[in-house]
Amino acid sequence: MAKSNKSVSPLRQRMIDDLTLRKLNEKTQVQYIRAVVRLTRYLGRSPDTATAEDLRLFQLHMAETGVSNITINTTLTGLKFFFTHTTDTPEVLKRVQRVYEPRKLPAVLTAQEVTRLLDAAGSLRNKAALSISYGSGLRASEVCHLKISDIDSERMILQVEEGKGQRDRYAMLSPTMLNILRAWYRDGLAKRKLLPGGWLFPGQQPVNPISTRQLNRIFHLACVDAGIDKTVCLHSLRHSFATHLLEQHVDIRVIQVLLGHKRIANTMRYSHVATNLLKEVKGPLEYLNL
Repeated sequence: MAKSNKSVSPLRQRMIDDLTLRKLNEKTQVQYIRAVVRLTRYLGRSPDTATAEDLRLFQLHMAETGVSNITINTTLTGLKFFFTHTTDTPEVLKRVQRVYEPRKLPAVLTAQEVTRLLDAAGSLRNKAALSISYGSGLRASEVCHLKISDIDSERMILQVEEGKGQRDRYAMLSPTMLNILRAWYRDGLAKRKLLPGGWLFPGQQPVNPISTRQLNRIFHLACVDAGIDKTVCLHSLRHSFATHLLEQHVDIRVIQVLLGHKRIANTMRYSHVATNLLKEVKGPLEYLNL
C-alpha cells in the first residue's frame, strides 16, 4: 500500500505495516484505514486512546446518523484489525457488535439480456472480458488479472490465481468462450495490444491489466446500448452464471466449486432466483380434485 513518508504518523505507518505484513489486498487496506480515520474524526484525538465506551458511543453515532448496516460492519471490521494487531488492545471492542445485514436477492439477467449485452460490448476485447465474466462466473478482479498463460485449451479450464481469499482455483472454459478468446487474441496481437504471455485484458498500456473501474464502465455502457434498464452491476454477470447453471439442473455443489465459494450456503441463495426451477414445480393444489 502506501510507503513511509514524513506526512504519515508513526501510528498510521504501523497499521500500514501490519496490513502489508498480512498481505491484505489494497482495497481491504484502504477500507481498514478509512475506518480508523472515521473513528479519529469522531473522537477528535488519536484513535489509540479510545476506550470501550468511546467505541460504543461511536457505533451509536453511526447508527443515529443513518450510516448503512454494511458500512457499520465494514468499519467495525477495520477497527477490529487496528485494535487487535496494531495497538494490541482488543478488549476495547467488547461493547461493539456487528449489526444484521438484510440479504437481498441477487440481480440476474435473462439469457436474452446477456446476449444483447455481449452484442453491444463494442470491441473484441470488451466482448471477451464480459463474456468470461458470465461464461466462467469470474469476479471483476479475477477477470482483470487473467494472463494469457492461464488459458488451458487442452483441459478446457481457466486457472484463477489468488482469487477471493487469495485462493487459487480452476474455472470452466466452454468451446464458445474459447472461440471468443481466440478471436480477441488474434485481434490483440495484430493490433499490438497484447504481449506474449502478458495480461489477457491489458489496459491503456499493455504492461498493465485493465482496471476493475474500466471493466465496470464497459459493462454499464453496454447495458445502455443494449437497452437494459434493470438495476444491475458487473457482478450480476456472475450471479447470472450461477443462476442459469442451476436452472439447467447442474448440481449445486459443482456450482459451488466453479464459483470458488467456501460455504455451500453462499451458493444456495441462487435457488431463490432460479425462476425456471420454480416453474417446473407442481404445486400441491394441482393434486386436488377441484
